[in-house]
Amino acid sequence: MESVGNKLPEPFTLFLILFLITAVISTVMAYFGAEVAVPGEDESVKIKGFFTGEGLAWFTTTIGQNYLGFPPLATVLPIMLAVGVSERSGMLSALIRKLFGSANRSILPYAVGIIGVTGSIMADAAFVVIPPLAAMVFKAAGRHPVAGLLGGFAAVGAGYSTALVPTSLDALFAGITNAVMETLPNMDATEVNPVSNYYFNIAASIVLGLACGFIIDRILEPRMHKLDVPQEMVEGDDGMNRDADGNEISVELTKPERRGLMWAGVATLIVTAIILFAVLIPDSPWRNEEGGFLPKSPLLQSIVFIVFTYFMVLGIVYGKVAGTVKNIKDVVDMMTKAMGDMLGFLVLAFILGQFISLFSWSGIGTFSAVKGAEMLEAAGITGFAAILAFIILASCLNLLVISGSAMWTLMAAVFVPMFALIGFEPAFTQAAFRVGDSATQIITPLNP
Repeated sequence: MESVGNKLPEPFTLFLILFLITAVISTVMAYFGAEVAVPGEDESVKIKGFFTGEGLAWFTTTIGQNYLGFPPLATVLPIMLAVGVSERSGMLSALIRKLFGSANRSILPYAVGIIGVTGSIMADAAFVVIPPLAAMVFKAAGRHPVAGLLGGFAAVGAGYSTALVPTSLDALFAGITNAVMETLPNMDATEVNPVSNYYFNIAASIVLGLACGFIIDRILEPRMHKLDVPQEMVEGDDGMNRDADGNEISVELTKPERRGLMWAGVATLIVTAIILFAVLIPDSPWRNEEGGFLPKSPLLQSIVFIVFTYFMVLGIVYGKVAGTVKNIKDVVDMMTKAMGDMLGFLVLAFILGQFISLFSWSGIGTFSAVKGAEMLEAAGITGFAAILAFIILASCLNLLVISGSAMWTLMAAVFVPMFALIGFEPAFTQAAFRVGDSATQIITPLNP
């Protein structure tokens, strides 16, 4: 599996190849006059070729729009700015250490599971922070630290696409889902927002966390003792064994950190009260024209702002009290570093935006959705079997393509509109993908 994965190009090159393949296919199909009748629409959709005068004119005049119009940019970047402040001020790390320190010995494996799954809100930093902390609290409780280390790593990996609170990944997936649904502009489907999968995320986080805890407690830790895995020695960079000092990260909070968390909690209550007031007043500007919030309203369109506000306010309040934020310049520096971490995504987003735009403009997205839906209906695969097959496919592809944004772009472009035509809401298809993505995230040999 690893040798096969190593032969695959990295995500940017992969989607560049897919873009060129789509361009060639669209041109060939346009030459032969391919078209498809969309259910509920009077006129058929004709395939437009990329390598034609019309196609080249479209591409050269919209290349910037295709990039900047890539929906996840407008949702992921603001959230990551705020998460960057919460992370670099030390608030997220202090909160995780506090939660670990509060867990007693008997429930410690399950605490590691739940915290590890939710810790994915810290993105890649969770892999650095949570496993060593889990090892330390296991050791302090008289349990095997290696079981805590491995269990913490597995929990972070398994929960990377879900968490108890909305994350930038929710915004990323929602943006891609809405973008691919543009291939069926007249389809009566609910627009996806960053909290469309929130109930699913809560349930999945609890199930995954408890499952990780059970495996750590009943399988992994007994295995460590059975194999007589050392608890006090680790292998250093020089290949020699040395004592594990465990002083790099401490579970104990300093007085400023404890005060910072306390005031961050107060800030959470204040922000929540303000938001609830703004939502519940009769003339709330967040209500829709009918006076409600569903299926579409300014409130649901303000989810990115709400998530941004929570992380930004909590990070600043914690930092001011704990001493990690002294002035506005510190906040700006934290946001700058957070944006620096997003440079790889910004580069990848360029080709993802071009691919999705070509898929939609050429009509291939509509063609594949309609024909795929017809094939599923003809084969009688329209219910649970279709979703199960989709989850299995996502799990298998995840072994080879570990970039969540790249793989969801690839799968969503075909399956979201296709499943919409057989009665599945886009948010449901997105949730099914997250099941498959999470199932093999931790076991793929390509996971760095």
